[in-house]
Amino acid sequence: MKNIDIHAHLVPQALWKTLDSGNEWYGMRYNTSDKTQLFIKEGKIGVINPKVKLTAENRIKDMDEQNTDMQVVSIHTQILGYHLPVEAGVSQAKEVNNEISNMVNDWPDRFSGLCTLPLQDIQESIKELDRAVNQLGLKGAEIDTIVNGRNWDEPEFVPFFQAAESMGAVLFYHPQPQHNFMADRIDRYSLPNSVGVPLEDAMITATLICSGILDKCPNLKICIAHGGGPACFLMNRMDRGWTERPGAHVIPNPPSSYQSRLYYDCITMNEATLRFLIDQVGADKVVLGSDWPFVTWDPSPSGWIESLTSLTREEKDQILFKNLQKLLAL
Repeated sequence: MKNIDIHAHLVPQALWKTLDSGNEWYGMRYNTSDKTQLFIKEGKIGVINPKVKLTAENRIKDMDEQNTDMQVVSIHTQILGYHLPVEAGVSQAKEVNNEISNMVNDWPDRFSGLCTLPLQDIQESIKELDRAVNQLGLKGAEIDTIVNGRNWDEPEFVPFFQAAESMGAVLFYHPQPQHNFMADRIDRYSLPNSVGVPLEDAMITATLICSGILDKCPNLKICIAHGGGPACFLMNRMDRGWTERPGAHVIPNPPSSYQSRLYYDCITMNEATLRFLIDQVGADKVVLGSDWPFVTWDPSPSGWIESLTSLTREEKDQILFKNLQKLLAL
């Protein structure tokens, strides 16, 4: 195995088959007659990247062109079903997870998978995570950085974290590019994506650390998308707050001492930023991610890592495959 990509999205074939038959898929439909836009829900329209329609066979051809050995497949976050009634949310999650599982079973040397969950109901989410991990063979779940306005430090989520920890499930946090707090403030200049997404990554990183979740669940496996955004850059400021305002924190040690408890994908878009991330958390905590198919890489995700002169051969191998082999037990 030369490289493993933890950050590779799926829009299920079930959606396209349903829409092409003239029906809606959990409230989603084509938004234009030329089928270039997807109506997801009120106030939320997605532009359709042609590659999200690829079958698994054609997806593998694209992976070969990108020199990607394995993708860890997870749902495109724009179509998460947290807003649906519980029964529909459970049904959507099962449909997506079954499709990902079929891809893994049919091409076990090319695909691994992360499930999606009906997080509007925690108990149903725990049940589906258990089914996905222990019956379907998926490695964990991809989840949003916020759930219907609820932050992940709410007590209601503790049983979910405990269940994920007991299963050895990996939780991959990924915010929605067109639906985050930045989008509510300004929707111009592509800022919800370019700035809002990494700020959401930083917020979930800080929340998980400062809330004490990592103390409650010391063996919890978590990976943050987009290098954790600016979270690691802000650790000294967070430490200062922890030191100078002791009444405002619940963790026994400075926030920076927890940053190496998490994993981060390599999507920093810049060698100096990636080097800083590695120096902060260790090369053993950074993994390959591509954001397939929404980010263009030159020449490819793994090719970009190979081109970086500030990384040693061992650091490159850790990022490209060794860390994920260990984290996902591949």
